This record gives sequence, structure tokens and C-alpha cells, in this order.
Amino acid sequence: MTSPLSTSIDVKHDVSLSSLTTIGLGGNARYFVACRTVDHIHEALKFSHARHLRTQVLGGGSNVLFSDEGFNGLVCRIELQGISLVDQDDDVVVTVAAGEEWDSFVQQCITKHLAGVECLSGIPGFVGATPIQNVGAYGQDVRDSIVSVKAMNRTTLEVITFSNSDCRFGYRQSRFKAEDIDRYVITEVAFKLRKYGRPEIRYPELQKFIASTTDLNALADGEPALRSVRDAVLTLRRRKSMVVDSNDPNARSVGSFFMNPTITADRFAEVRGQWERSGAKDEMPTYPAGDKVKLPAAWLVEQAGFPRGYRRGRVGVSQNHSLALVNYGGTTRELLDLATRIQDAVRERFGIILEREPVVIPP
Repeated sequence: MTSPLSTSIDVKHDVSLSSLTTIGLGGNARYFVACRTVDHIHEALKFSHARHLRTQVLGGGSNVLFSDEGFNGLVCRIELQGISLVDQDDDVVVTVAAGEEWDSFVQQCITKHLAGVECLSGIPGFVGATPIQNVGAYGQDVRDSIVSVKAMNRTTLEVITFSNSDCRFGYRQSRFKAEDIDRYVITEVAFKLRKYGRPEIRYPELQKFIASTTDLNALADGEPALRSVRDAVLTLRRRKSMVVDSNDPNARSVGSFFMNPTITADRFAEVRGQWERSGAKDEMPTYPAGDKVKLPAAWLVEQAGFPRGYRRGRVGVSQNHSLALVNYGGTTRELLDLATRIQDAVRERFGIILEREPVVIPP
């Protein structure tokens, strides 16, 4: 029901959070408000400050885990809408409100012949969340195209614009996830995209799939070529249950639960030596990462004894991707227990600590 404590925003009590997340877990929020304007965000934060409440910002709920006990504070769901375009010679700067659905935005870019985000098709969630962890897939990251990020300081309520370099992007990382975690509410993101650009295919799996299905060079610049890449990415993601699909039980997840660990060349030599001494005959897969080595977390999970389809009670590992932990009617506590077991097993087998990708919200 609506709270009588605020007249300028519609604050509700005891709102279920499980229905607002892709994994379908979590108890109730003590207070909840849907913010459809920047003024709504301003008023929601004032409401929270006045009552000394914790505030949790929520977008599409695709990378967050709420406690079974819920959240004893204010959940502020960002639902700002709007997209504007400004020509800049061969490019277009597209400014997008934080509450726009990411994949819908990607689809619109392709329809308008704009290149730069096509490999990020099918990723769930809202635009405002993408800079936080520098969302990426199939060889493309949002930092490649972000021009600026506008955000409201949660304490001072001041609106600040950050340049790309100000955001301090890294692998699945930014200032908004590191030193400035929970300090800002992102309200809009600006991207620079190429007019009638051709897709840049860097990721081996995507390169191989497109080569086997499409003559990309025969397709015209802009929408035809970009659409072909989008279709390929969506096909690959569906095979892994990495798109939101109510008919796919393996899609009740937060996507990849663990990040690919990056280690020094010396450390990799130690890990590989340990692997070879264990009697393993398979080559340990790696990806280049500058002067470091990136290991596929999915491979580590499987080698540690958690193959696709592994079940523990009412949660498990996806049948289609070993990095996705799936809710089969369980609880947040069960899922986190499984995640801890996987991390412990990988650490014991390889001496590597897997970092979790989703945000776990305490009650």
C-alpha cells in the first residue's frame, strides 16, 4: 500500500523483490518507490535521508541478489525513459535515460544503422547499470562507446557528469563499483556510435559461428551487417540460456555468476604446472589480457567438480552454461551456499579465488 509519509512520490510498503529480479529470489522491501523522473530520485533520497534508511538502487534486477529476509530500507527502482541523438560527423552521440531496457536500446541502434553495441545484444537489465560493471560480452565492452555518465550524488543530491576516463573502467569494473560504490545514482549514459559502421568481431567463438553461417562481407554496411551479428549473438546466448526467457528454466539466473580471473604470467606458470602434475592431459585454456593471462571461470568451475546440470537441492548449475547458477525454486541462502562451495573447490584445486559478479544485498 502507499505510504502516507510522502506526498510527492508514491512510496509503497512490503513490496516483493523476487518478481523484480531475473533470478526470482528475495524477500520484501520495507519501502519501495519507482522513480520515473530525476525529481523522483531526488525526493526518494530525501525521503530516505529523513528517516535514516538504507537505500538500494534497482534497475532491471539482472545482476543482483536480495536476501530471503528482504531489504529493511528503501528500494529505489530507476525507470527514467528517453533517448536523444546528436550527429557528430561520422558518429552519433546517443544519450539514453538510465531506465531504458538495454537490449531494446541495442535493437534501436541497429535499426538506425549505428555500430558499437551490436555484440552486446541480449544482455538483460537497464542502461543505467551498464557503466557500473563495464558490461561486456563477445569482445565488446560499454567502455568502448561510452562518452559520459550523468549521476546524482546520494548524499548531496548534486548531479555530476563523468567523462569516459573519469569512470575509471576496468574488466567488469568502474569507479561506481569500486571506490564510489553506493555513492551515486546513474541517471543517463551517452554513447558515441558509428553511422553505417561495420561490426568488429573480436571474440573467437563469435567469429567461428558467423563464418559458418553468414557471409558477413557480402552484407551492406549499417543495419544489414549489424543485424546479422545481433542474430548470431542472440543465437549463442539462447543456447547458453543467457537471455531472459520465462519458458526456459535455466534462464532463472543472474547470468555469469563468477568473473574470469586474470593472473600474472608467473602465477599462471605455477597453476599450469600444478595442473599438469595432477595427471591432466587437456591443455589449460587461456585468453590474452595485456601482460597478464585470463582463465575461463567456466572451465575452472567444471574442472572443480561442478559440471553443467549439477543440482544441489533447489538450486544448481545451468544445464547450458557452467557459469550460471540457477534458481529451481530455492532460496538466496541455498544459492549462495552453492556459490561458496564452488569457490572453495576452485581454490582448493587451482589456488585461484573466483570473484562473484552479481551484487549481493544484505537485509
